[in-house]
Amino acid sequence: MPHDRNQHLPPHVRVLIAGGGPVGLAAAVELGRRGVDCLVVEPRATVSHARPRCKTLNVRTMEHLRRWGLAARLRERAPLSASWSQDVVFCTSLTGRELSRFTGVLGLAAEGDRFPEIGQQAPQYLLEEVLREAVEETAPARLVLGSKVVGVSQDDDLVTVIVEPGVGRRTVVTADYVIGCDGPRSIVREAIGARYVGGQALRPNFGMVFESPGLWEHVAHGPAVQYWVINATAPALVGPLDRADTWWAIGFGVDRETGEREARRIIDGVAGRPVEAKVLSTDPWTARMQLVDRMRHGRVFLAGDAAHLNPPFGGHGLNTGIGDAVDLGWKLAAVLEGWGGPDVLDSYESERRPVQERVISEATANMRVLSTELLADNLEVDDEAGAEARRAAGVRIQKTKRAEFHSLDLVLGLRIGASPIVPGEPEGRERTVRTGARLPHLFLPDGRSLYDLLGPGMTLLVLGQDATVTAMEDAARRRGVPLTVVRLPEPPAAEYAELLGARFVVVRPDQVVAWLGDEDPEDAVALVDILSGGARRSEKALGSS
Repeated sequence: MPHDRNQHLPPHVRVLIAGGGPVGLAAAVELGRRGVDCLVVEPRATVSHARPRCKTLNVRTMEHLRRWGLAARLRERAPLSASWSQDVVFCTSLTGRELSRFTGVLGLAAEGDRFPEIGQQAPQYLLEEVLREAVEETAPARLVLGSKVVGVSQDDDLVTVIVEPGVGRRTVVTADYVIGCDGPRSIVREAIGARYVGGQALRPNFGMVFESPGLWEHVAHGPAVQYWVINATAPALVGPLDRADTWWAIGFGVDRETGEREARRIIDGVAGRPVEAKVLSTDPWTARMQLVDRMRHGRVFLAGDAAHLNPPFGGHGLNTGIGDAVDLGWKLAAVLEGWGGPDVLDSYESERRPVQERVISEATANMRVLSTELLADNLEVDDEAGAEARRAAGVRIQKTKRAEFHSLDLVLGLRIGASPIVPGEPEGRERTVRTGARLPHLFLPDGRSLYDLLGPGMTLLVLGQDATVTAMEDAARRRGVPLTVVRLPEPPAAEYAELLGARFVVVRPDQVVAWLGDEDPEDAVALVDILSGGARRSEKALGSS
């Protein structure tokens, strides 16, 4: 784990990140791999395996891990491979009746060219361990463990951060920018006067991790990533952490006191029979649906749980935080490298807030129907009434829960609607793909992913051997904006151009389409100024056809 060099607090860094959970570490990887000097301050000396928390890394998160060169490393260590199961089962118990199932869930199954990386089931602590290693391997990034941020103040030029590396000790570190990734009890959020807006659920839930040797021998439904247990004794959600004996479970409507007292009864109820089991950890929680009233004040930004909280159903919370880290990471790097203007940082909140609002809304909708809402009489009765009850339950499950497990349109399809650095579409021209959307993925004839060809800055895709874009290249050079030019071979250039409805595409560092056109823009310099945040919108810059 961290080398000695990482235990020394420097007097100044370009970016200080408060909190070294997955979001803070992801921000450090994004910044560090762009050569930005950054420091992560994290109170926990080690990553605990007691509470796995998030267990679904969605397709978009895996695309970011691929870009960082970490996707294969994480998959190699994941206790459950994506091929092991791609199902979610609804049942009366692990040994009882099956009511319904969904297959190909959570992006765990490939869909042709749609994405280069399928999703991955992995506990949060595994992602943290991989990201800690990545920070260690990235020289401009540093991770200081056993320390915490206790104060933040700023002026026009710097942020002053008070760090407590030990009881009774305090050190001052200055930074050009600070990112608060310090969770629901964020010191950084408090320092900038931001507050959560929203509410929370009325019903408590009781999470636990338990070990049950031999439980797999009794599971009647085959491998699944989740089992939704629908019975009056223990309405719950349960799943394996590995292929051996370790399981996680959430008892719905169970408060802390009841859960601690009756954990073994809940496990037996989930199993559908008495089983040998040992509770390894507990985690009582209540769902919150909250978003901060502002994500930035001056040189200080909020990301992840410090900025937004949502119910876990659908697996969007941590993944949305990783998206925050990527968005803010490349934008801070652009500004610190000198090619990003003020609009780049202004775009962080305008681009991320609609995503966070949508995720909170979808997760809240998913929470409306849990195992407690699916309870019905006769589900385990072996007669005609039982068969009809199970059929009706299956119909309701398919109707109310499909969106939770087949949510790739949410994961991949969200489009940036309003941003100071994303030009709008020219009037009168409708395209299949629009600016602000994720670039459609493509596997090349040699098996490579199109995403692997994109540069670290802006990328200009040229679709067609006769296409020339000298004005765009010259404008980027004049403005100092890093631009990688990628000319797709024939095939598939023509087919891809037809899909996009354009022969030229500018792609941002986060794989988002920034501009499309069939010709060099009429005013390429003005367009580059918009994309790099250095100028306000210019109608001339949008003059493509």
